[in-house]
Amino acid sequence: MPQWLKNAVFYQIYPQSFYDTNADGIGDLQGIIAKLDYIQELGCNALWINPCFESPFHDAGYDVSDYRKIAPRYGTNEDARNLFAEAHKRGMRVLFDLVAGHTSIEHEWFIESMKTEKNAFSERYIWAGTPWERFEGIGGITGSLNGFSERGACAVNFFSTQPALNYGFAKPDPALSWQIPADSPAARASCGAMIEIMRFWLDMGCDGFRVDMAGSLIKGDEGQKETIRFWQGIRKMMDKEYPEAALLSEWGDPERALEAGFHMDFVLHFGPSYYLDLFHEKPFFSAASGGKIARFMENYIRIDTKVRAGKGGYICIPSGNHDMPRIARRLNVPEIKMAFAFLLSMPGIPFIYYGDEIGMKYRENIPSIEGGFERTGARTPMQWDSTLNAGFSSAKPEDLYISIDPDKNKPTVEAQKSRPISLWHEVRKLISLRMEHEVLQSDAPIEILHLKPNKCPLVYRRGEGKEAITIAFNPSSKEMSVSISGSGVPKILYTLGSAAFVQNGVLKLPGGSCVFLRFSLE
Repeated sequence: MPQWLKNAVFYQIYPQSFYDTNADGIGDLQGIIAKLDYIQELGCNALWINPCFESPFHDAGYDVSDYRKIAPRYGTNEDARNLFAEAHKRGMRVLFDLVAGHTSIEHEWFIESMKTEKNAFSERYIWAGTPWERFEGIGGITGSLNGFSERGACAVNFFSTQPALNYGFAKPDPALSWQIPADSPAARASCGAMIEIMRFWLDMGCDGFRVDMAGSLIKGDEGQKETIRFWQGIRKMMDKEYPEAALLSEWGDPERALEAGFHMDFVLHFGPSYYLDLFHEKPFFSAASGGKIARFMENYIRIDTKVRAGKGGYICIPSGNHDMPRIARRLNVPEIKMAFAFLLSMPGIPFIYYGDEIGMKYRENIPSIEGGFERTGARTPMQWDSTLNAGFSSAKPEDLYISIDPDKNKPTVEAQKSRPISLWHEVRKLISLRMEHEVLQSDAPIEILHLKPNKCPLVYRRGEGKEAITIAFNPSSKEMSVSISGSGVPKILYTLGSAAFVQNGVLKLPGGSCVFLRFSLE
């Protein structure tokens, strides 16, 4: 297990929208390098960067045409090398986004695979015998690309421009000759090709990968046993050759992902996590929604207990990401502060989506860019200051990748850094508190002290013994009281909203408040 994960706090960057240094309206790797000091000042010590490989960008870079080349709009491979080096100088780590399940139709593998003559790439993708065959409902395949090649129909993973790589089928149908076993030479060749891509970037200085659609590579895999075995093999290679490199999955099911050998997996807006109970739909941290958190916490604790008893690994809670509306869509600034107090005091590894630390808005109903559709509203340019294009780019506004939020009162880094009570300062304070206290970091245990369905407050304890910290949240509008245990006089390490206090073993929490307590012996 990479030791640096024990106190990691990640910052997710959507590179197109972060910072543009060459005035073309699109963010770039030099822009990320230029803002490393900002990210470090906030307190984050690790980055996840969305795909930045060469691509026709039908799906914002999740349609890769060359895994070994940085897309020219972002810079060069040398820029990537410099990014890794500059991050390492600051004690920071960088994960690239690896799209392992599919490529672009422009990838050389696919161009060769389309040919009717047998070659090394003929089975790199999943081809049926005729263009009339349909894949829907077969082995988890969602669609097909038809009439594009004389070979017939090719399975796709998402858009029609994203043909699915062929890692085989868990239980091939003997009547369908194109379904090859997961342990066949062709399937192993696909795996080997992806391993070589990983080695290429790890040798350059990359610290690991977030793997897109990690749980869906092997088709027809009920229970995902073959997919788990597949990733366990890659983890074995990583442990041997790159023991400090990390694997993060987009699986949405930490029990399976961590069993598969990933060091980290997200709780997400899909999968059995109840993540939406936190910050979306009817969020717990909204005073108005009356949201629930019990089922999220119960599920989280169940998984956390199982993980600690097994081989380990980390559950990751994100503030948001490029595929969902921003946290500010449902929560106001005081509520976002409380949500971050939760995010940064839970076990596992927190992820902050760029701009959430200043409360950037989700922009409703804006034109789709590069296959973003409704997701485009969460991918708008970072808002740095009050200059042209909010400091994101010196390009003409009409040339920007996505237009800037037109609201004259939109939050910016510059404005929030100048106000000590801003959301930015609150997030920075909470990260600092997490770094100061080991019991608030990734590995320390959690114990639920108060959790009832449909009721506030939520109270839990991190750590054990005299170093333990009790954390309580009351997002409702009414004062709440709860009995808590602890020896001596409690020391308040952090408070949000009206001051909470302990009297005769009872914690009194005003409405809209949060408190971190440590009981010090008298």
